[in-house]
Amino acid sequence: MLYRFEDYVLDSDRRELRRGGALLSIEPQVFDLLVFLVGNRDRLVSKEELLASVWGGRIVSESTLASRINAVRRAIDDSGEKQRLIRTTIGKGIRFVGSVREHNVASGSTSEALDVSQHKPAIAVLPFVNMSGDVEQEYFVDGMVEEIITALSRIRWLFVIARNSTFTYKGQTPDVRRVGSDLGVRYVLQGSVRKVGNRVRITGQLIDTATATHLWADRFEGLLDDVFELQDKVASSVAGAIEPALQAAETARSARRPTDDLTAYDLYLRAYAMFWSSARQMPQALSLMEQAIACDERYGLALAWGAYCCMGVVHGNVSEQPAADRLKGIDFARRALEVANDDPGILANAACVLGYFGEDIDAMIALVDRALALNPNFARGWYTNSALQLWAGQPAAAINHSETSMRLSPRAPMGPALCIIGGAHFFARRFNQAVPTLLRSAQEDSSYHQPYRYLAACYAHTGRLNDARETIVRLRAISSVVIPDMGYLRKPEHRELYLSGLRLAMDAAG
Repeated sequence: MLYRFEDYVLDSDRRELRRGGALLSIEPQVFDLLVFLVGNRDRLVSKEELLASVWGGRIVSESTLASRINAVRRAIDDSGEKQRLIRTTIGKGIRFVGSVREHNVASGSTSEALDVSQHKPAIAVLPFVNMSGDVEQEYFVDGMVEEIITALSRIRWLFVIARNSTFTYKGQTPDVRRVGSDLGVRYVLQGSVRKVGNRVRITGQLIDTATATHLWADRFEGLLDDVFELQDKVASSVAGAIEPALQAAETARSARRPTDDLTAYDLYLRAYAMFWSSARQMPQALSLMEQAIACDERYGLALAWGAYCCMGVVHGNVSEQPAADRLKGIDFARRALEVANDDPGILANAACVLGYFGEDIDAMIALVDRALALNPNFARGWYTNSALQLWAGQPAAAINHSETSMRLSPRAPMGPALCIIGGAHFFARRFNQAVPTLLRSAQEDSSYHQPYRYLAACYAHTGRLNDARETIVRLRAISSVVIPDMGYLRKPEHRELYLSGLRLAMDAAG
C-alpha cells in the first residue's frame, strides 16, 4: 500500500519513506509505528494498541514509547509543539491527522510503485545481440551494454534499471510489455553489436513498453579506437528521444578516456564477464585484471575491480596468500582513487575494499555517498553502502540501503543483499527476523557461505542447537573456515555476538 501525504510517499510493501522523490532513512520500528498510525488515521489510537501492534505486546517504558513517537515526528518534519501531522491527546492516545491519499499496488508489479516513488522516466537496457558471428565476442558485447547503462545512469532525471536485472533476459526475446511490467519501466532499449576486425557497429532501438511502439532507432559505427565515444553517442541519443527538451550533457565522460590501451580494455572486459559469471572464477578474474593493469597502470576501472577481486578472494577464503592479496587490494584501491575522476563505480569499489581492509569506515561511507550523489541509480553503490553500514554497526541504515539496491535491480540475484539484511537483524538481536531472510539468501545460492554463518549463530543464540548443528555441517561442506576473520566489524559487541554464536554452534556440531 502507498500512502501519500503532503510531499511524502509511504510505501508499506517496500518499507520506504520518501519526500519529494528522495529516500529518507528511518529505523524499522519507527517505520512500523508510522505505518500503523497512518493506516489507523480515522481514529485515536491508544498506548495499548501501539504496544500490541508495533511491539508485539511487550512491555516498554513510557520514555521508550515517547522517544519512538518523537522519532516518527522527526522523520516527517513534525514536532510535539506543532503536532501538524501527529496529534497527542493526553491520557487518551495519539492520532495521525494529516490528509492522506491511498494507492493500491498490485502484488508482484513494480510499475506504479516506481512511478510514484521516483517521478522519473524509467528505462531498462536489454542485452544486445552479438552480430559478430563469434560467440567468443559475447564478453565484448555485454561490456558495450554495461557502458551504455552506466552512461544513461549519469542522467539524473532518468531511472535506470541495473545490469544484473536486465541481463536475466539474455538469450531471450521477451515481449517488451512484459519487460515493462516485470521491471516497472516505461522504456526499453534493445540493440546489437557487430565487431569485425578494428571496426564496431552499434545499433539501437527505443521502445515504449505501454504501446510497444518504436520511438527511436539509429546506427553508430566507427573504429575500435572510438568505442567510448560511440557508447556515449548511443546514451545521448536515447536520452534525447525520451526528453528532447533536456540536454543530455550529463552523459559526457570526463576529459580523460578510461584507457588508451585497447588490449587493457579487452582484458578488463574478459575479467569483468568472468567476475559476474561465478564467484568461483574470482582468482582468474583477478589475474586478468592484473594483466590489464600491467598494460595501463592508470586504468581506473581495472584498478578498482582488481582491488575488489583481492577483497573477494580474501573474504571468500580462497586466497593462497591472504596477507599479500590484502596489501595488493589496498594498493590497487588507493591507486584507483587517484585516477577516479568522479567515476561512481571506481569510488564505490575502492571505498568497499579499503573499508573491509580496515581504513576509516566513516570516510569510506562518505566516499560511497559521493558516488551515489553522482549517480543515484547506482544499485551496486547502494549495496556497497549497505555493506559498509553493516560493518560500521548501523543495522537500520544497512537494511534501508540494501532494500534500495534491490528496488533498483529487482531481477538481480538477491542473496548478497538479503544476507546483509539478515546480518543487520542479527546484530540488532532480532534473531527471529534474521532467520527467514538468511534462509532465502542461502537458498538462492547454496555455495554462498556467509548466510550459513549468520544462521548458525542465530540458531545458537535462540537455543535451536539441532538447527545450529545442521547449519554448521552445511557450512563445512562449502567452506573450510567456520569462524572467519571479523576485523572488518567495527563494533566489539557485534564481533563478540557473532563469535559467541558460532562457537556455540560449533560446540553443538562437535
